[in-house]
Amino acid sequence: MLSNDAPAGFDPLGFAESSLSPAALSALASLRQTLETEVRPLLSAAWETATMPAAILDALVPLELMQPAGVTAEEATSSTFSGWRNYVLARTDVSVATLYNAQSGLFRTTVRLGGSSQQAEALDPDIRSFRQAGVFALTEPAHGSDIAGGLETAARRDGDGWVIDGAKRWIGGADTADLLAVFARDRGDGQVKAFLVPTTAEGVVLSRIDGKVSLRPMQNFDIAFDGVRVPESARLQRVESWRDVARILGAMRSDVAWIAAGAQAGALDATVRYVRQREQFGRPLGGFQLVQEKLARMLGNLTSSLGIVVRLSARQDRGELADENSALAKMQTARLARETAALGRELLGGNGILLDHDSARFFADTEAIYSYEGTHEINALLVGRALTGHSAFV
Repeated sequence: MLSNDAPAGFDPLGFAESSLSPAALSALASLRQTLETEVRPLLSAAWETATMPAAILDALVPLELMQPAGVTAEEATSSTFSGWRNYVLARTDVSVATLYNAQSGLFRTTVRLGGSSQQAEALDPDIRSFRQAGVFALTEPAHGSDIAGGLETAARRDGDGWVIDGAKRWIGGADTADLLAVFARDRGDGQVKAFLVPTTAEGVVLSRIDGKVSLRPMQNFDIAFDGVRVPESARLQRVESWRDVARILGAMRSDVAWIAAGAQAGALDATVRYVRQREQFGRPLGGFQLVQEKLARMLGNLTSSLGIVVRLSARQDRGELADENSALAKMQTARLARETAALGRELLGGNGILLDHDSARFFADTEAIYSYEGTHEINALLVGRALTGHSAFV
């Protein structure tokens, strides 16, 4: 019988045990227990009210997941460990994974890869401890997939500092952030630069985006910048062009593929729990052939996704980064996540739309995963360009 007792949950081919140290596995087990006992009970109400309880980060921060006890610094900062961390978080809830990854992945990676060594060394301890919370601000109201060429937020040099004007959209967690990693086009040379902008700076205005049907507990914001002044020391020194932004994005795209895999694990968990206890026609629902076939497909999708992300992260940890590989991983895992969550919701019948059984959350959230961090189509074009040598981008 397949066991769901491994540190990361369903992992029939033992990917976690073969890719992580015992200390890292122990950290995942502690995370899983905390999520189950302290976080999962909060999620239905968080979804219903579209709020992120402070108690969720209060439970996660003390685990020191960016540098767990006994885990080497090299492993703790590896794509492999951060991937499994995202997997376990998303297995409980995609909004929770997105919230934590906004700090541990998006913001921390931007500072580590985009900042000077002095900037990274100064900020990283506070980022790891959440004493300095930050978010990634790239997407704009009129530019998502075409942000590379369309980015309109502008920065102009003014004496020994900069003035930023423009707008960003879909910025998750901005209300609890101290700093915004803002990407803006330098009016002087036309190149993209990055700045750490305090959310309290004069001219910064946050407006919450309401009415979401996915990732409801995760708060997303529109942000306006009107004559916002920052010193030169706030500019991340290793971001001088879009090429540098792409380098940062390439290092982070695997994160969302891991989240897509974790969402599948959560959907499978919810479905297995349900079909084991639900009876129809005088027998357990899990004993019907059609139910078992769908469960097998769900596990197959999940295991295939794990194979992709484990291998992708291993290559990244060796310094082998290729846009087409991360694009393929995101495209495929998000597609499979969509199918897996739909199968799970289907197996719960009418109860599949109720928050009580968890399935509904994963069903809705995989729709968001399918689109963010590069749509299916954009990632497909990156893969197609690598296969053919021809760019099909307009």
